[in-house]
Amino acid sequence: MKYYNMDGDGLVIKSWCNNPEQGAIDQAMNLARLPFAFKQICLMPDTHSGYGMPIGGVLATDGVIIPYAVGYDVGCSVGAVKTSLTDISIETIKIILGKIREVIPVGYKHHDKRQDEKLRPRQSDLPDIVSKEYNKALYQLGTLGGGGGGNHFIEIQRYDDGFIGFMVHSGSRNFGWQIADHYNKVARDVNARYYSSVPKKWDLAFLPLDSDEGKNYLDEMNYCMEFATSNVLLMLERIKNVFYDVCKADFNPTIYIQHNFARMEHHFGHNVMVHRKGATSAREGEIGLIPGSQGSASYIVLGKGNPESFMSCSHGAGRAMSKTKAIETINLAEEQKKLDSKGIIHTVRNQKDVSESESAYKSIFTVMDEQRDLVDIITKLEPMAVVKG
Repeated sequence: MKYYNMDGDGLVIKSWCNNPEQGAIDQAMNLARLPFAFKQICLMPDTHSGYGMPIGGVLATDGVIIPYAVGYDVGCSVGAVKTSLTDISIETIKIILGKIREVIPVGYKHHDKRQDEKLRPRQSDLPDIVSKEYNKALYQLGTLGGGGGGNHFIEIQRYDDGFIGFMVHSGSRNFGWQIADHYNKVARDVNARYYSSVPKKWDLAFLPLDSDEGKNYLDEMNYCMEFATSNVLLMLERIKNVFYDVCKADFNPTIYIQHNFARMEHHFGHNVMVHRKGATSAREGEIGLIPGSQGSASYIVLGKGNPESFMSCSHGAGRAMSKTKAIETINLAEEQKKLDSKGIIHTVRNQKDVSESESAYKSIFTVMDEQRDLVDIITKLEPMAVVKG
């Protein structure tokens, strides 16, 4: 772990990433100077810069919530299912992938028909943004989405005990974007009205928890998390149906986790609002999922409840370079050869696709090594085939 001391001008920053990019450090220093930030700022091994707050960042606050410290993909989720299969051919995998694409729209595509409202019921007191977007969202329920440029995925994997499984990474679709954008603007207006000392250029506008605006954002954020849960679980069920139709497979219980949220928790003797942006909860004995990048391993883990990280861990491998830099610098042919040599059915087909290749991300092995005091590895999952958003 690395420490960054603010020389009395802010909280200490604790980084589980041994080589964080300067942009993430700069943003963490802004967090450390917030007057309502609590105890310390934490950077997970997958950290990199984001809007206002670093991805892979954990921030605890006293009395306020920050929309950009949750981010745009509110409640983004990862779910994994292990099947009873131990042997599967490439031909069968290709059939399964084809059928998955028939029932799960990817990228900007939606369903042609509204999905069953019972899957995400309309409440009588829906918050403002959710109410406006509700009907549109029913067409998005059970769809993969792009995840800010393509990092959402469906992956068929081989567990380290030889069994076959699959994983889905997706989120709250347009709900999350609309809510983050709206409430960040609301927070800016509120902060300007009361002459907040937090500089506007930091992109860390906040809402008091006891204000109407803060309560409304919490309601909308929590609904987003529920929608993301329904979205991912529906996709997992439809993939289970495909595996059953093609292979008559049986299934273990689903493992499911979320990141990009804020939650009231008790740490160091205080009740504080813990923001996990690109970070997941890792309480003692809590099961978790840490996906790798396209072509690298993923992991099922068990949290250690380390108080120094506010009981958190990474949410994935984390970007090593921006999408633009990846497209400009990564060799397409070499990336394709690397994936082909592993026998992975992948989606790296043109130069733009390399922005979501393994070389654009940090080493998942380094990320896992740097958080040995946060989680224990239960199972390693190797990729066999990938569908990207």
